Amino acid sequence: MELKNKKMVFLGDSMTEGVGVVDKENNIYWQRFRQDGCEVYGYGIGGTRIAKQQTHLFADFDHPFFRTRVPQMEEDADIIIVFGGSNDYGHGDAALGTMDDRTDDTFYGALHLLYQDLINKYPKGTIVVLTPMHRPDEERVYNQIFIRSLTNLEGYVKIIEEVAAYYSLPVYDVYRKSGVNPSIPAIKELYFADDVHLNDKGHELLYEKLKAFLLGL
Repeated sequence: MELKNKKMVFLGDSMTEGVGVVDKENNIYWQRFRQDGCEVYGYGIGGTRIAKQQTHLFADFDHPFFRTRVPQMEEDADIIIVFGGSNDYGHGDAALGTMDDRTDDTFYGALHLLYQDLINKYPKGTIVVLTPMHRPDEERVYNQIFIRSLTNLEGYVKIIEEVAAYYSLPVYDVYRKSGVNPSIPAIKELYFADDVHLNDKGHELLYEKLKAFLLGL
């Protein structure tokens, strides 16, 4: 895929907002596509999830990806990047649901609604899904607020991949292919600002990996 002169929009959470980045005017991963001649727009809100918050304990986080945020995004984009799911695992309270769901009350259902919204808004665009990246707590099978049986982070990654495949959306596997994992001390020191957020150098790496993926489409 040629990137020059393309309009790109990025929907996400704190990674897309740039939490952990020192130079938030230039160094967030999506901003770096300007150097490739792209027109870029970032729609990142820290703490937000793909699925709707069921119990309204954290009002600042209550901006799910589906429905309400897609209409606010720039029109006529050529490339649409969706990067989320880590907060659904970390502190979301929506049930996982099943592949048949088409409701905002489950993670599966919210993914379906989100991808449908994006396809309807950008029928000629290339919609690319990014999986969550590794977290230090990724093997637990309950979330931090509502203690109940769910799945580990890789389970969320697999659900994202499954629903994206249903809509034939390309997936860049940040979880398995980005080269970043904060549980590895040398990698954390080099690329992370804290336990879960990349620093400026980490965003540079993510940009390079994502760019290579897009060029290969």
